[in-house]
Amino acid sequence: MSPHEPHPTYDAVIVGGGHNGLVAAGYLARAGRSVLVLERLDHTGGAAVSTRPFAGVDARLSRYSYLVSLLPEKIVRDLGLRFRVQGRTISSYTPVERDGRATGLLVGGGEERTRDAFARLTGGEREYAAWRRFYGMTGEVAQRVFPTLTEPLPSRDALRRRVDDDEAWRVLFEEPIGVAVEERFADDLVRGVVLTDALIGTFADAHDPSLKQNRCFLYHVIGGGTGAWDVPVGGMGALTDALAAAARDAGAVIATGHEAVRIATDGRTAEVTYRTGDGEGVASARHVLVNASPQALAELTGDTPPGPAEGAQLKVNMLLTRLPRLRDTAVDPREAFAGTFHIAEGYRQLAAAHAQAAAGELPAAPPSEIYCHSLTDPSILGADLVERGYQTLTLFGLHTPARLFERDNDAVREELLKATLAQLDAHLAEPLADCLALDADGRPCIEARTPLDLERDLGLPGGNIFHRDLSWPHADESTGRWGVETPHANVLLCGAGAVRGGGVSGVPGHNAAMAVLEAAQG
Repeated sequence: MSPHEPHPTYDAVIVGGGHNGLVAAGYLARAGRSVLVLERLDHTGGAAVSTRPFAGVDARLSRYSYLVSLLPEKIVRDLGLRFRVQGRTISSYTPVERDGRATGLLVGGGEERTRDAFARLTGGEREYAAWRRFYGMTGEVAQRVFPTLTEPLPSRDALRRRVDDDEAWRVLFEEPIGVAVEERFADDLVRGVVLTDALIGTFADAHDPSLKQNRCFLYHVIGGGTGAWDVPVGGMGALTDALAAAARDAGAVIATGHEAVRIATDGRTAEVTYRTGDGEGVASARHVLVNASPQALAELTGDTPPGPAEGAQLKVNMLLTRLPRLRDTAVDPREAFAGTFHIAEGYRQLAAAHAQAAAGELPAAPPSEIYCHSLTDPSILGADLVERGYQTLTLFGLHTPARLFERDNDAVREELLKATLAQLDAHLAEPLADCLALDADGRPCIEARTPLDLERDLGLPGGNIFHRDLSWPHADESTGRWGVETPHANVLLCGAGAVRGGGVSGVPGHNAAMAVLEAAQG
């Protein structure tokens, strides 16, 4: 048998070669365990991959996941990854028209510039002072909560003691985030910029009583203990390539083109049946780690599946011959697009878009946010494109739940893309279409993906990028010690649907590996 082919018996079989599965494989293999990774596709990486989506164009884009915040430096260090991120000096730019004048809010570039930008937009110091106080509070929470993600789950009371701030706990964990936004900020645009972190990939209103928007907000502000969202140098595929290399170097076997179809377990040993182009095979293991959704886990084990999940985002990748000029001439496009460029994300606009989508209609003014990877990291472009000034744009649209696309995915995708780009064009001094590069066949370099596309291509349930609603980072009656446990003692969930999953973090992979190693220690 070739060393690259699956061996029949392993200490651990990992179902799914996304970044979390590769993290688990790396930890277990480095601990001396025999590990087999079964990946359905012909490549590893899952949603954290880089591809060349435009024919004949040397641009390697982060096609699905695109920024890094929640990946602990501990994982990079422990696994010896040859991977780094680059910070962004600009946090965000949000254009708006007020009193017939094109203006906006630029956050970043130093405290003085940010203060001046707030004053320019709002006419005073109040909003910036409120901004400083609010994010000072979330920064303290980030420093205290982020380190717990790679520890055994704390109880709710233990996490509250760790936060050690009653006001912060109330704002983030107990009442809808909309309450805090409305209490602290008066300007509609500023309110909207704050709220967006609660809505990335999460279909919710600011005052949703479920607090799923709070959970989304929390994970968006605690990453790295700072809340910073950084650019993966070389694209997101650089991370998963490094993870796959680290796992292989440690002795793990990674078998692509191998689709797991069944898991049988008695709680002590397990058998994983997989399918290839040549037929079926079986691998035995003491532990099985499933780097897939909770729905996929239930299908593999024959257990009762969880309730349906639903994604709510539009993902658009573009390549431009140049950045478009802005109507707001006070801001350089190279700064505006380097951070997060907010479109139609005023507070009232976000509420209206949610209400329209909840009623089964496409938002009239679809909210979205955009950033330019190549401004921070031009290495994803070929040297000729860099020399000619080409740039990438990545757009993430909000409040477009999967249900809106069920009548005709292709037609609704095109309708939504047109409406979304129209919202961007309203703030540009030239149409975006005039800046789009052309591929080798003369077609504009732009592609869009709906939740239904993500479900089809990546197996994301309902296109939900988190696999299900995000969880609180503490234990409750349904969680185990690490938040990766399932009804089967030797089957663990190490995908985004685990407790403390979601985002490109590797946290569920780390925690599942720790659970396996602890079990071996008795």
